[in-house]
Amino acid sequence: MTTADQFQQHVLPTYGRFPLVPVRGEGCRLWDETGKSYLDFCTGIAVCSLGHCHPRLVEAIRKQAGKLLHCSNLYQIPQQAELAEEINTHHVRMNGKVFFSNSGAEANDGIIKSARRFGHKRPQADGSPRFEVITFTLSFHGRTLGSMSATGQAKIQEGFDPLLPGFRHLPYNDIAALEADIRPETAAILLEPIQGEGGVNTATPEFLRAVAAVCRKHDLLLMFDEVQTGFGRCGDAMAWRMIAPEIKPDAISWAKGMGGGVPIGAFWLSDRAIDDDGTALSSLMGPGSHGSTYGGNPLVCAASLAVLQEIREQDLATHALLMEVRIRETIRSWKLPVIEEVRGGGLLLGIRLNPDLIPAPEGKTPALVVVTKLMERGLLAPPAGPTTFRLLPPLNVTGEEIDEALEIVKEALDELVAAVCDRRENGSMKS
Repeated sequence: MTTADQFQQHVLPTYGRFPLVPVRGEGCRLWDETGKSYLDFCTGIAVCSLGHCHPRLVEAIRKQAGKLLHCSNLYQIPQQAELAEEINTHHVRMNGKVFFSNSGAEANDGIIKSARRFGHKRPQADGSPRFEVITFTLSFHGRTLGSMSATGQAKIQEGFDPLLPGFRHLPYNDIAALEADIRPETAAILLEPIQGEGGVNTATPEFLRAVAAVCRKHDLLLMFDEVQTGFGRCGDAMAWRMIAPEIKPDAISWAKGMGGGVPIGAFWLSDRAIDDDGTALSSLMGPGSHGSTYGGNPLVCAASLAVLQEIREQDLATHALLMEVRIRETIRSWKLPVIEEVRGGGLLLGIRLNPDLIPAPEGKTPALVVVTKLMERGLLAPPAGPTTFRLLPPLNVTGEEIDEALEIVKEALDELVAAVCDRRENGSMKS
């Protein structure tokens, strides 16, 4: 029985899977069951920060697996404490506390719960709790009921209503709409500094500063979803600092790249005082308020600590910026009309396509057509909406690997555009 047959018989069809069966990876390369090699610029959708099977990560997993895989959070796990210190001291660089989960959706559920708890501590004028979290159109915060309700994309919510109440989705980068639409029940604002799944849309500095000002004015929590953007991918340990470095958020969620491939997520709450009595925001989530059986176990924390230390010690955030320049300059030099824009920052880049120049059969988007063609040519890259595909290589990708990948991109786009031109010419000749 083939892998495809096993999937069809035994696995829920919740993913539109490509016909590729990966079996081995090393660095920036992945091999399928036929032995074909691919440059991996998907990396598990921004997960494998150090590429595949990085020696430091493999050794950390091997060493910890020989000592202790798991124990309950009823006890003090030293690897968890070390990882939290690494995050606070070197990455967030502000005083706060960390909770460890297994995924980004869980991390976002955690900060949503924190916002609800804050709304009880800091209620409306009539004493009723504040509960609403404002998010933005084209956002993506996960697929649990809570994080899906926070997401500003109707397509992932269809068939799951009634959704969890307490969310409104405002236009991204629209300062006027935000300032005009704060309600008495609003407790927090949650946003991605760069929207990954929604098309790689970057918040403007003016918008982020306006969001921070609105939060101060109305006593709201400012919460950043850094699940896809965090820990070096966008040119800094935290993506918001690449846009408006003076801003101080109240809560941050992470996952994906922080584990380099192991399933770990986390959220952070600031230690800042939220009232005249000096109550710390982080103190609101006390014993019994939240939990996770597997979250922050010794194995995943040891792995994540190795990843984050490698990113910091090798200054891979700066390397991401240098590779971004290389990518942008190369693409600009092509002067291809099929590429409308390069969006994002660092090594979270979205290539927006002119859909009129990509032959997309019914049921397929231009982005899906392109990523399929790239895969055929040996490059893995994920879509981000109907007309954009992403480049998400490891943070330690080499310049030579960047050049090889971009050559594949250009060849694939040239081939697809040529097919459109041929059809138009043939059509005009027949007419």
